Amino acid sequence: MNVYDSRRIINGLQSIGYKESQSAEKADLVIVNTCSVREKAEQKAFSFLGRLASLKKKNPNLIIGVGGCVAQQEGKAILKRVPFVDIVFGTHAIGRLPQQIAEIEKNRCRIVDAKLSDTIEPIQPSGISESKSPVTGFVTIMRGCNNFCTYCIVPYVRGREVSRPPDEILSEIKAYVSSGMREVTLLGQNVNSYGTKEDLCSFSELLSMVNEIDNLSRIRFTTSHPKDISEALIHSFQSLDKLCHHIHLPVQSGSTRILKKMNRNYTRDHYLKIVEKLRLSCPDIAITSDMIVGFPGETETDFNNTLDLVKTVQFDGLFAFAYSDRPKTPAVKFSDKISEPEKKERLQRLLNLQERYTKEKNEALLGKVEPVLVEGLSKKQSETNLDENGTDSSWTGRTSTNKIVNFSLNEKDIAGSGIVPGKTIDIKIIRALAHSLRGKPAEHKESSHDIKGEKNYAA
Repeated sequence: MNVYDSRRIINGLQSIGYKESQSAEKADLVIVNTCSVREKAEQKAFSFLGRLASLKKKNPNLIIGVGGCVAQQEGKAILKRVPFVDIVFGTHAIGRLPQQIAEIEKNRCRIVDAKLSDTIEPIQPSGISESKSPVTGFVTIMRGCNNFCTYCIVPYVRGREVSRPPDEILSEIKAYVSSGMREVTLLGQNVNSYGTKEDLCSFSELLSMVNEIDNLSRIRFTTSHPKDISEALIHSFQSLDKLCHHIHLPVQSGSTRILKKMNRNYTRDHYLKIVEKLRLSCPDIAITSDMIVGFPGETETDFNNTLDLVKTVQFDGLFAFAYSDRPKTPAVKFSDKISEPEKKERLQRLLNLQERYTKEKNEALLGKVEPVLVEGLSKKQSETNLDENGTDSSWTGRTSTNKIVNFSLNEKDIAGSGIVPGKTIDIKIIRALAHSLRGKPAEHKESSHDIKGEKNYAA
């Protein structure tokens, strides 16, 4: 979500004459877009701000701004803690940022804009004003959260749930697609409850509308709350040809007792039934999740239930974190806090277990042909990128199940393929690594997929 917000910030600043700089040292304006979901992210934000002090000293006219969740959480306190900051703008103030910057340029004042709103202002497509869209991108469909999980700061820094009108969402996606985007990820703290408050269409109905957009190849979404997942959404993985076979379904704990304490409003058994239904609807679906270890009061039995759930589901991937107190949340006041060493030890045990399943999922694809949406050149070129012929895997993309695939093309392949970012091609998987796959273009006889109406490349 911060990536999407950052593009909106850039787009707004371009409207008043700013251009992106590759160096903070050469910039006239530095914006730090922050996250406060976890304590470590907040610490990193203030650490980075501290490093900007020398730039402000060298260039007193440099404008420094802080946005995002930390800005919403701390407000004017940031001006006192970091005296060289010029503007603090909250999660609902991005649309007002250009006029605020213009005000600072004119009057050299300091501004705090951290008001929460119960509406979402119309959002203009961002990041396509001066160049084509990237192959993949994000579109916010709703903002805020009504769930108030006891560990989570989101409702306090992003407000209550508000959904955007479907026609506005569709228009934004179409603008991106016309500029070259081929895959869109729909964003919301809980996309499953999209439109409920405003009596709009359901999330599954919105997905169906997006599925009809010409020249769009793939649809993804995040995040999906288990308590609100519908039968219609589960069926969408079977009925919508552009919907990728991947769902991120945060579970947070494998213990029903801890889930209740977290105010998640579902049980362990309910979560496992959802997983079963998803795999019946879409047998090759990849399921990833979030997990918090060391929540206040978590016993060894509770943690073993979490390990057992991971063994039962066998996730494709897992984002796991040690619990940390967040301001304003109920869990701050919970007793029976787990010690830092114990949290770290449990986290490592969980990560070690999940690593095995991620590796097994990747190895299961060896020798198979997967349609891969080409995103561009691979960022890393090293010996670990070599394919079976010793050639650098210079291109990268993802499977429908959200697995990264790096692959190489020799000069003959490149000359005859017309491969460019945005094309979907068949790749034969030849190596499985811990967090990615290696492949090569499939021979024509091996090519068996025709994704979203696009012809696949065959060597």
